[in-house]
Amino acid sequence: MSYLAFEKSKLINLEQSLFKEILRTNRAGSYSSSSIVGCNTRKYHGLLVCPIPEFEMTRHVLVSSIDATVVQHEKEFNLGIRKYHGSHYEPKGHKYIRELDFDIIPRKVYRVGGVVLAVEEVLVAKEEQVLVKYTLLEAHSETTLKLKPFLANRSVHELTRQNLQANTKYEKIQNGISIQMYPNLPKLSIQLSKENEFVPIPDWFRGIEYFKEERRGYDYKEDLYVPGYFEVEIKKGESVIISASTNEQKTGGFKAKFNKEVERRIPRDGMYNNLLNSASQFFVDKGNVTTMVAGYHWYKKRLRDTLISAPLLTQALEDDELFEKVLASSAKEIKASITDKSLTDIKEVDTPLWFFWTLQQCWGKSCIKDLWNKYKDLLVSIINAYKKDRYDNVTMLENGLIYSSDDKHPLTWMNGMCDGKPVTPRNGMCVEVNALWYNALCMTVQLAKTSKDNKLASELEPLAEQVKESFIATFWNDDEQYLYDVVNGDSKDSSVRPNQVFTTAFAYSPLSNEQKKCVLDVARNQLVTPKGLRTLSPQNPAYMGVTDGFANIREFGIHQGAVWPWLASFYAEGYLKLHKQGGISHIKLLVDNFEEEMVNHCIGTLSEYYDGNPPHMGKGAVSMAWNVAGVLKILKLIEKYS
Repeated sequence: MSYLAFEKSKLINLEQSLFKEILRTNRAGSYSSSSIVGCNTRKYHGLLVCPIPEFEMTRHVLVSSIDATVVQHEKEFNLGIRKYHGSHYEPKGHKYIRELDFDIIPRKVYRVGGVVLAVEEVLVAKEEQVLVKYTLLEAHSETTLKLKPFLANRSVHELTRQNLQANTKYEKIQNGISIQMYPNLPKLSIQLSKENEFVPIPDWFRGIEYFKEERRGYDYKEDLYVPGYFEVEIKKGESVIISASTNEQKTGGFKAKFNKEVERRIPRDGMYNNLLNSASQFFVDKGNVTTMVAGYHWYKKRLRDTLISAPLLTQALEDDELFEKVLASSAKEIKASITDKSLTDIKEVDTPLWFFWTLQQCWGKSCIKDLWNKYKDLLVSIINAYKKDRYDNVTMLENGLIYSSDDKHPLTWMNGMCDGKPVTPRNGMCVEVNALWYNALCMTVQLAKTSKDNKLASELEPLAEQVKESFIATFWNDDEQYLYDVVNGDSKDSSVRPNQVFTTAFAYSPLSNEQKKCVLDVARNQLVTPKGLRTLSPQNPAYMGVTDGFANIREFGIHQGAVWPWLASFYAEGYLKLHKQGGISHIKLLVDNFEEEMVNHCIGTLSEYYDGNPPHMGKGAVSMAWNVAGVLKILKLIEKYS
């Protein structure tokens, strides 16, 4: 049996199967996603979802789904499934599914009477094209397939209704049709690998519901347009492929292209390889620029997420060139934040400081050559930007520490918003920001000394020493033996949060080993869970153990107790640095807990965050880059310290 496989009993039980999702991407910003039984439960689900240049690269659901109907002895069996009002599902194609496995790509097997049909899908790399392959494994009489496309042609953030503006005319092309329903959206080409008959029966299917949107407090009903259906004969052992693409294709190459895409995939034969598969999905190549998607389905690029994720993901993928491309685009954005604020959307106090940490992950590796010569000017510019108050709402105090304050926008990674205000504003001196600041100064001093730049080293070394002294004097809570989270004048926030844990993992830390141990002990006792670190201790009255409901309620919980896996990598690094081989059993037990997540929420990847209370249900975006990166990092750390 495959590492990732689902039997009939779990597939036909919609209370289980509708909460498990599949995601595929093309490394160019497009994706294909649905529940494991093919019923779309989100407005973000779709068979072909592409970024559209005319709409600032906002992704659009072009093809929502394709229904396959098996026809034998004049009886029709529709394998599709959609939800309508009142928990009514029509058709009920899921009842024909016998198995689903993910050996390499998702493969569903349906049984209808004497017919056994396998269905496989691939998204073509760096092309806006999805291929769906139907293989007739068993049949005792003549069999026909009817393939019916359901078209949305709308932004992932919106829903569509039947309307008179839609252009429902189509053109005949090789083995298929092309249709452009709205201006500025691409012409969609739907073609089969063999000759077929297209039967035009234009219709709108009204009132389709996405219950996950309803639960999140958003609009959840839409109408989808069906131009007709393709009818094709299929014989036992034969495969028929249907393609949906933004460009007309040569149909004779579908099978070769499909096989080539399968060969590119990493076998999903364990947690590590599943995470590698997931890791590759976050990178986006557009022209000469390589960036990263922070998470699916609704996140785009976020620089902090990129800086934390990219070195860990590319190291796991063993792709130094990919890392250098992402690093170059990130450096360009940071430089713009210093020279021209209008060219960047960086508002967070900590993001530029993560660039130093990102470079540190590659010290001694071939992925960074001539590190100092390549990035010296940028590193010095970042430090000077903080020293000279170049960033809005950010200043360096006389004690050398970084102070930030903004009542309207959150300035740290704890960026939840409710009613136009930050949920956790954290105005003042933040512990992780100043840990990053100290790490950046020490790293630059060390590089300057190594390259014999004594002037720069002598300029920054006294500041680094001052920051170290000020950090301990400001943040160390001598009564409780851990670090304050935020200090603002006489106000000292003693909330137990994971932000203090970063200080134990960074290459340069102002803490002694004894202080690190105290911080890690507090984190282990109050924050560590089987799915990562809580954002707030359950002992705090403001703790929220379950994050659910409409947007404003969710925003309150995501940093008031919700669990984030990526934080666990910093805890693991600090713990193993301190305990060495003696700490492996504890960290291995922690990372082993992620094994079960390979079949939860989104198959083979990790959710955005998890409830603080058991059973720690996955919530938010279905696949998050820094969480995948964090678990891969922990696995590498275990290997290193073993």
